[in-house]
Amino acid sequence: MEKFDHSLVAATMRGYDRNNLFGFISTVIGKDEASRLMEMYRVGTSKHWNGATVFWQISADGEVRGGKIMLYDRLTGHRVQEPYPHITWVHSALRMADFRLNQCFFGEHLLPNIRDKPVAMVESEKTAILATHYLPQYLWLATGGKCSCMNRETIKSLQGREVILVPDLNATDEWRKRMTIFNELGIQATLFDKLEQMATDDERAQGLDIADYLIAEQTPLGILEQMMQRNPALRQLVESLQLELVSIED
Repeated sequence: MEKFDHSLVAATMRGYDRNNLFGFISTVIGKDEASRLMEMYRVGTSKHWNGATVFWQISADGEVRGGKIMLYDRLTGHRVQEPYPHITWVHSALRMADFRLNQCFFGEHLLPNIRDKPVAMVESEKTAILATHYLPQYLWLATGGKCSCMNRETIKSLQGREVILVPDLNATDEWRKRMTIFNELGIQATLFDKLEQMATDDERAQGLDIADYLIAEQTPLGILEQMMQRNPALRQLVESLQLELVSIED
């Protein structure tokens, strides 16, 4: 059976300047922080689509389980859905006929080295990355879908940890059903459903998640980064004069 080598993961962790997701995250939290988090979560760049991202799934014992390729819009940070959903897997792109996908949580490789924080589980990989910046008191993992890999086998990796589940809007009831698995495995888990309770009909229709609320008000650094991406001359001025951001007024 074909497997991935860590050298392939390392080979994708470059070219962030052409990675649309990196470009968007940089506008929100700055390039240095975006680089740190992309490297921390082992996020790569793919040539499958121009500007595409690879979310590697690496288990707690270091096995590279798979790589999900997705394309995002650089300015909005939303997934590209037209003329079709731009999502595939590395093993499919490489035509690895003998590869068997056995998913784990995105960010699971961080569990052995970050033991002093409760685990917060979200659906989207992008959300896990952004939430790590805004709420670093948690170790953020992602299922990669509504319940894509939230099964007994993957949940076992969380034994001995305190877990909080933070579902997208409209997914709360489905995630509540999965709580029984955590209980059966003796894992202390709670469901954060405040977003569902407070959401407007419009927000619920959009299926927002916690990251959408976290970045609703951008940081001054994020606003400056967005301005520099749209006007490269401004970046050149800032860097050549070594200017430092003091504040941004409305």
